[in-house]
Amino acid sequence: MKKFFPVYVRVPVIFFSVFIAMEYFIDSGDRPAFVKYPMVSVFLFVFLFLLIAIEIVKSAVDNITYQMMTDEQRKKLDEITSVDIKITESEWYKNLMKKLTRSEPIENDDLLMLDHNYDGIKELDNKLPPWWLYLFYGCIGFAAIYLVRFEIMGGDDPETELRKEMAQAKEDVAKYMLTAPDMMSESKVTKLTDAASLAKGKATFQQNCVACHRADAGGQIGPNLTDDHWIFGGSIKNLFHTITNGGRDGKGMVAWKGTLKPTEIQQVASYVLSLQGSNPKNPKAPDGDVWVDPELSKEKPAEATK
Repeated sequence: MKKFFPVYVRVPVIFFSVFIAMEYFIDSGDRPAFVKYPMVSVFLFVFLFLLIAIEIVKSAVDNITYQMMTDEQRKKLDEITSVDIKITESEWYKNLMKKLTRSEPIENDDLLMLDHNYDGIKELDNKLPPWWLYLFYGCIGFAAIYLVRFEIMGGDDPETELRKEMAQAKEDVAKYMLTAPDMMSESKVTKLTDAASLAKGKATFQQNCVACHRADAGGQIGPNLTDDHWIFGGSIKNLFHTITNGGRDGKGMVAWKGTLKPTEIQQVASYVLSLQGSNPKNPKAPDGDVWVDPELSKEKPAEATK
C-alpha cells in the first residue's frame, strides 16, 4: 500500500483532512479559524512538521532495517512488496491516461512519423490531447461571448460594476439611516405630525408620563406641558434631549433612554408638542421661561422691514 499511496499523497491528504475538520468544528464566524485564532495556525504548522518528521524517520528506519536483513530476508520482503501495484502500472490508470491523451504506444512511432526533418529532428503526427483541445474550444467560446457582451452590447466591466454597486450601497445606507427605527438621534430628529405617529406617542405618554404630567399634560409633579413655558427649551430637539437624558439633577425627570427606543421618544415628544395651547382644566403654574423658537425670532426683523 505504500507504493499505492506514496508519501506525497499521504501527507497532504492527512493534513488537509485535519485542516477541514478544524474549520468545520471551530466556530470562527465569517473568518477562517486559522486567521481568527492564531493558535490554530500554530497547531497546523506543528502538525505538518510532525507528519513530515514521522515520514522521514519511518523511511530512515525502513532503510536501516532493510540494510540489516540477510539476502534471503530481503528477497522475501521484495516478493511481498512487489504484490503492491503502483498507480502508474495499474490498468485503470493506463486506460484513463489513454482517454485523456490519445497517445499512441512508442511502438507505433514509425507509423506516425512525418516526412519533416529539421537537422535530424523528426516530427510525430500525434493527435492533440482531448483535455487540451476541449479547453481550447472553450476559450474560443468564452472569447466570443465576452466580445459580444462587453464590446458590442456595451456591458459593464467589473470595475464599473463595483463603482455602481458601491454608489448604490451608499444611497441605501443613507436612506436607511434616515428612517431606521432604532437609529434616531438628537441631531436628525424631526417633529412628527401624522396621525399614526401621534397616536403611538399618545399611547407611550399615557403609559409612562401621566403619573407626573396628568393625562391631559396639565402638570402635577412634573410641569405643565401645554403652555409656552419650558425649562430646557420647547423645540423637538430640546424635548428629545430632555426625555432621553432626563431633567434637572435631584428633582427632574428621569432619563428614559434605557426604557424607550429613540423612535418612541421622537413620537412622544411630537405628541407633547401637539398639545400646545390645549388649555387643560386647573393647569399647574408655569415652570421655566417663555420659550421662543429661534427660527421664528430670526424672521421677525425681516417682516418688520416690509
